[in-house]
Amino acid sequence: MKLIKKLYLCPQITNHNHFSMSIWILFKLIGSLALLMFGMKSMSESLQKMAGSQLRHVLQAMTTNRFTGLLTGMFVTAAVQSSTATTVMTVSFVNAGLLTLAQAISVIMGANIGTTLTAWIMSAGFSFNITDFVYPAFFVAIILIYSKKKRYIGDFLFGIAFMFLGLGTLRQTGIDMHLGENEAVLAFFSSFDPNSFLTTIIFLLLGGILTMCVQSSAAVMAITMILCSSGVLPIYQGIALVMGENIGTTVTSNLAALTANTQARRAAFGHMFFNLFGVCWMLIVFRPFVDMVCGFVGYDVTMTKEVVGQAVFLQNAAKLSFVLAAFHTCFNLANTFILIWFIPQIEKIVCRVIKQKNTDEEEDFRLRFITTGIMKTPELSVLEAQKEIQSFAVRIQRMFGMVRELVVEKDEANFVKEFSRIEKYESISDNMEIEIAKYLDEVSDAHLSDETKAKIRAMLREISEIESIGDSCYNIARTLNRRIKGKEDFTDPQYEHMHQMMELTDQALTQMNSILVGYREQNDVNRSFNIENEINNYRNQLKSQNINDINDHKYTYAIGTMYMDIISECEKLGDYVVNVVEARMGVKQRGI
Repeated sequence: MKLIKKLYLCPQITNHNHFSMSIWILFKLIGSLALLMFGMKSMSESLQKMAGSQLRHVLQAMTTNRFTGLLTGMFVTAAVQSSTATTVMTVSFVNAGLLTLAQAISVIMGANIGTTLTAWIMSAGFSFNITDFVYPAFFVAIILIYSKKKRYIGDFLFGIAFMFLGLGTLRQTGIDMHLGENEAVLAFFSSFDPNSFLTTIIFLLLGGILTMCVQSSAAVMAITMILCSSGVLPIYQGIALVMGENIGTTVTSNLAALTANTQARRAAFGHMFFNLFGVCWMLIVFRPFVDMVCGFVGYDVTMTKEVVGQAVFLQNAAKLSFVLAAFHTCFNLANTFILIWFIPQIEKIVCRVIKQKNTDEEEDFRLRFITTGIMKTPELSVLEAQKEIQSFAVRIQRMFGMVRELVVEKDEANFVKEFSRIEKYESISDNMEIEIAKYLDEVSDAHLSDETKAKIRAMLREISEIESIGDSCYNIARTLNRRIKGKEDFTDPQYEHMHQMMELTDQALTQMNSILVGYREQNDVNRSFNIENEINNYRNQLKSQNINDINDHKYTYAIGTMYMDIISECEKLGDYVVNVVEARMGVKQRGI
């Protein structure tokens, strides 16, 4: 009886163990993919931190024509190991006005070629066990991380080590799963007709959806390689998945561009157009092209397990990871070669699909360069905030221009209209300061370099001082409003003195804006300091003269007070301008 009971329980125990093992292998697979994605993310971010603002200079300097743009996109993506990072970066640069649409399209084309290096690294990882090499990398990385100067190299090595550890574990997990012997898996994939066009479309869509969901073409590529190299997934379906990944990866850049300006949305759409066009023509020549790539690698498409046996079949299937990498490279190279000659035409199509909005943006509060949604590296975020500060400063100078017009406005109805515009701008400047500061505060929560931390501190000071300039403009407008209500007027010499003072102040603002736009080494900070000294000296001169003019009864004490309020507010505004310049240039005015 006991023996019968034991025999009865054995299958249950076996099934239970098999189930536990399956769950364990599934978690191992997911964990390996997570390691791979984390490694690639760490490697990409550390490289971007090392490069810092140099990436911007590289992109600007090396995109003079379509071919240099292509090479730039290719090398930057190969370096940072992420086409998503390059594409999102490119969209951000277009949004910030650093790259034209045509330049962006050529960079994105290059990024698509550069990203194929990832597939080759992965195929190498699937061909031999590379996990033995990761432990020395971990050891060196931890030493470098504790060294202040070399910590980004340490982060980079950690990223590489994690990536290779993930690849090695994935390879082993693929072997442990014994997919080639799993009847259920084999039955599922054999239910699709390998010669059917509909099967190709289904797997293409599946690849696109998976890549959209996990936001990583590398992860989907890894899964495809496991399925193909174990002999479960036929090569044609595997390559259809790779083509789907090319479409799915464009979603990231389009999400990044959702809140951006029209040019940035066009750049993201250009990326999608490029990949969709490639997939469309590839579907026409699908099988001959795949067969050609298989011929390059030395993979026999016609080989079956039943004819040659398990061992030879798996030996042939092991080449499939290289077939996938070779197809990915050949496809992107061919697509780029076809489309690079038609960049102006692509630009026209993209502009026709995504039309420019005809709205007066200047009269509304809207951040133009800071985008939300997709998380970028701190360097990119700082760049966006920098461009937003430049836009803020330009808006403030425009507000000062309105104040200058208000001085000479005699018609009461027009005065009220212009005064309400200035009030609106003052409210906009308050909101802009809060929003930019909030964004910089979020960025500062990330793991930052010392240089980036210093930049953020300087930028927070800049926005505070620019907002103070807006307050000064509003204070001058309120003083002028008091004058209108008091039914008094300034004398002609007073008007002349105010114009001269405001001219100097406007020069200071113009110089400030040119410093905010240019590079540090190209700016002459002394010019701002000289204008500030002129403003101070002129204020002191007018102050002494004002006392004498009131004593001589040239105008009333009330109008004299309002006149000096305006002059003093202009001088105060000049001080704020100098504070912005000091924060931007990292210098202090001598004698203060």
